[in-house]
Amino acid sequence: MKYETWPRLLVVDIEGNGVTPPDVVEVAALPLHNGTPDTRTAGVWLIRPPVPVTPFASRVHKLTNEDLNSCPPWEEVREEVRAMLTGAWICAHNAGVDYRVLARHLPGWEPPGVIDTLRLARATYKEAPRHNLDALIQHTGLDLGQAPGQRHRAAFDAYATALLLLRMAEQYPTWEALVRAAVPPGLPGAPEPEQEPTLW
Repeated sequence: MKYETWPRLLVVDIEGNGVTPPDVVEVAALPLHNGTPDTRTAGVWLIRPPVPVTPFASRVHKLTNEDLNSCPPWEEVREEVRAMLTGAWICAHNAGVDYRVLARHLPGWEPPGVIDTLRLARATYKEAPRHNLDALIQHTGLDLGQAPGQRHRAAFDAYATALLLLRMAEQYPTWEALVRAAVPPGLPGAPEPEQEPTLW
């Protein structure tokens, strides 16, 4: 895989407050440069949600309402997040969820494309017993010694997803082949379905 052929791409992860629809409490956006996660230029935002974090969500990502009380509301970070994401492809694990949450919080924003490492893993590792992020970390033996923070926090999960994407990309000869396997139908960047040949 020639990483210099890739468009600008950010691996993103979002943590929410556990309500439906979710409010964002943490966003991470990790750039990939020539096949390497660039943690120096990553963006990470903690956000005070308008509705308190549920106990279940807090048990997952370990962010409590007390942790977030002094953080800015979404309105104060929205344009900074938008500026970082604008023009970039995004990648996430089960990316449709992250894409829909971001689109709801950023009216008018749409990325050129959305890479889903869950979809890609199902195509690449058919033999894996499960395809959630924890199972794939174990299945692939990813080295997360340099990952920032802890599992289920946005920066850590974005870093793990980035390494997973790069590992799987080794199985695809071109960016276009990766896109065909990784972009869910109906999301930005999805290849057009092949047309049946006709006589006219």
